[in-house]
Amino acid sequence: MIYKTRHFARWARKIGLDDSLLEKAVVEIQKRLLEVDLGGGVVKKRIALPGRGKRGSTRTLLATNLRDRWFFIFGFEKNEVENISEKELAALKMLASDLLGMSAAQIKVAVEEGSLVEVEDEK
Repeated sequence: MIYKTRHFARWARKIGLDDSLLEKAVVEIQKRLLEVDLGGGVVKKRIALPGRGKRGSTRTLLATNLRDRWFFIFGFEKNEVENISEKELAALKMLASDLLGMSAAQIKVAVEEGSLVEVEDEK
């Protein structure tokens, strides 16, 4: 399953990053097409928005075990932020550890509470 944090969901909606693009990004990562593995369960993936190439488009950070757990946790546009700081990365790695350690029941509760949003299957 693919999820996004509430914060990420708001940001994605604001810039027009829809669930079909998130699903496509996960498929690409499964094929090892990602920008960088930042360690601690965090990977960076560029996602092109319609009408824009990947170079000038969005960067997303996911918490993942690269198998069956995918959490979009942070996103930014390169024209706004060049990259995240070491302090931000450390915080995201802690968040990744928490998310990746959640049981299915805990994930269900987080979705019900709204802190996690399930990515809608576009198939």
